[in-house]
Formats: sequence, structure tokens, C-alpha cells
Amino acid sequence: MSPTEVFLLAMLLIFAAPYAVWRLGRTDHWAPLVVVQIVGGILLGPGVLGAAFPAYYATVFTPASIGALNGIAWWAVMMFVWVAGLELDLGEAWRSRRETGTTAALALVTPLVTGSLAALVMLRFPGWRGPAGADWQVVLGIGMACAVTALPILVLFLEKLEILRLPLGRRVLRYASLDDIAIWGVLAAIMLDWERVTRQAGFLAGFALATWAIRRLMPRLPERDRWYVSLVWLAACGFAADWAGLHFMVGAFLSGAVLEARWFDEETTDRFRHFVLLAVMPVYFLSTGLRTQWGMGGTAVFAAAALLLVASVGGKFLGVRIAGRLLGWPKGEATTIGWLLQTKALIMIIFVNVLLDKHIVTNETFTALLLMALASTMLTVPMVSKRIAVYRRTAGEGKVSAGAP
Repeated sequence: MSPTEVFLLAMLLIFAAPYAVWRLGRTDHWAPLVVVQIVGGILLGPGVLGAAFPAYYATVFTPASIGALNGIAWWAVMMFVWVAGLELDLGEAWRSRRETGTTAALALVTPLVTGSLAALVMLRFPGWRGPAGADWQVVLGIGMACAVTALPILVLFLEKLEILRLPLGRRVLRYASLDDIAIWGVLAAIMLDWERVTRQAGFLAGFALATWAIRRLMPRLPERDRWYVSLVWLAACGFAADWAGLHFMVGAFLSGAVLEARWFDEETTDRFRHFVLLAVMPVYFLSTGLRTQWGMGGTAVFAAAALLLVASVGGKFLGVRIAGRLLGWPKGEATTIGWLLQTKALIMIIFVNVLLDKHIVTNETFTALLLMALASTMLTVPMVSKRIAVYRRTAGEGKVSAGAP
């Protein structure tokens, strides 16, 4: 087959196989399409079907096709992270800063601590730390991966549960928004390279100046032009951050975070996010699956994933329950919010992909964290659907409790 035919065959597999499983298997209640696509990437990668049918893998995923797919995946995930940064509403978070700050801090720090403890247990055994990673980088990276809440996936779930525009949905988004900022701040700290600190300082200074300029320019442009200029801004920030050694994902997030969501029509932003998820993000999911490895043996990787899942879910619940006690939430509300904040897929995968790219963690660590992220995300909708149904009814009656009987 020609390189074009091989590439199109890979695209056919990427889009057709997960959709068939999702639609025919009716998995939407416990595994939305985005989760099935990520699992599909793992199954199509070298760790599962590639190991069982090496001829298939060698035929479809040639170096040329993987190179083309990676290019699409990089741009797809940059656009996705840009939208995540754009959707941060720091103004609303500031207006309710006591409640938002308390909840966001506890929901982040507690699983960060429990995840770091799990990482320390893992580091007692060989094979989890990458060749370029210091122990503190691995511990902080794994701990942060356990603390992550994926804001874009949370938005999709809130839409699915029909509470995105209700008070509970807006509150949960505020908590996740502040945690998203912390995630990229921690990533920048982990990526800090003292040999390139001059470049990184230059990037920050240049970014501050460019931010001032872009914020003055954007309000003066027609909205249609703002979208185009934003993509130019995204590419420039991604390039500059990667050149400075901070990774292009940090630049992509910052490029969206410094813009105002009100400069872009809300409905158009939703359509753009859905288009990226529909048309190009499945390629990123596949490229993620191609990184999964079982070199240490499936038992060790699954055991590590189980340990991380307990640390992640338990830490998140503990932190949210403490916040609920301090703030006097109604009975059951902390449980609902705790489950909603368990959505980790995508942002956590992006976060850990960066650590893998920089050889801070190994492929086995990446695979264990990926399995943990999928499990925690798949638990969210089944665990809260009944509680949210009660909340929607009580919200219609003017009540605020999210607890289920």
C-alpha cells in the first residue's frame, strides 16, 4: 500500500472501531465515547493487538504513518488545552474566593499527598522512574496526576447530566478551574531546567509583554478574526514554551488562560470544543495508546494502577468532605461533588504524556496512570446520575442540596 493508503487505513481504524463499540455496546452510561476512544487507542497499540498480531501493527503503524498521526495529535491537543485555558472564569472564582479557595485547595492538596505517598511506595521497586527523572519529580508528578480534575471532560459530563448552567455545575467548574491552574504551574516547576533557565526567564518576560499586546488587540477585532488570531497566538506560545524547555502544552494552556472567554461567543466556543473532540482528538487518543507498555508484566502495572486509584479517589473524597464540613454543606453534597471531581482522563493523560516525553517516568508508570485515569473517569457518571436527578428536581423547587436519599 502507498503511504497515503496506510495513513487512511489508520484513520479508518481510529474513528470506526471505538464508535462501533460505543454505539453497538451502548456504553454511554458508564463509558462515554471519549473514554472508549482512549481505551481503543490502548487496544490498537503495541501492548495489546500489536503484541497479538505484530504483522497488523507493522503494516498499519509504519514510521511514516505514526509521524503523520503525531503531527495531527500535537495540534489537536494544543487546541483542546487552549480551550480549557479559555474557559477559566477567574472573576467568578474571586467573587466567591473563600468557598472556592477552600474547596479547590483541599480537593487538590489531599489527593496530591495521598498520590505522592503511593509514588513513594512504587519507587521502592525498580522500573517506575524514568532515566532523566529525579525522585522528587516522579513523586510530585504522580501525586499531581492523582489530584488532577480534567476541566474539559468535566464540562462534557456536566452537559450530559444537564447541570452545566445550574448553581452546582458552576460551583464545581470554579473548583476545577483553580486546580487546572495549579496543574500547569506544577508542570512548569517539574520541567524547570537550570541549564536553560535563561531561556525560560526570557520566555516568561516575553510572554508577559506579548500578553499585554494580545489583550489590547483582541477587543478591537471582529469576533471572526479573534478566532483566527487566537490560533496564531496558540502556535506562537506553544513554540516559545517548547523552545524554552517548558513543553508546548504549558504554552498552549497559558495562551488560552490569558484571554477572556467573553471575547468569544459561548455557543461558538462550545461548537469549537466539540469539533476538536470529534474530528481530531481521537488521533491523540490513539497516539496515547501507542505509548502503553507492559514491559514489567501486566500484574505489576495493574497493581500500581489499583494503588493509584485508591490514592486518587480516596484523597479527593477526603479533601472534599473536609471542605464540606468547614463550609457547612448540606448532607450528601460533598459526595456528589467528590465524584464529579474524579474526571481525570485527557488533562491527566496530557500531563503524564509530558513527563513521559521528558523521560521523567517510564512507559510502565504512564500505563498505570492511564489505567487509573480511565477507571476514575468511568466511575463518575454511574455514581452521580441518581444524585444529580434528585438535585435537578430540588433545584427546580428552589433548593440547593445535591444529596440523594
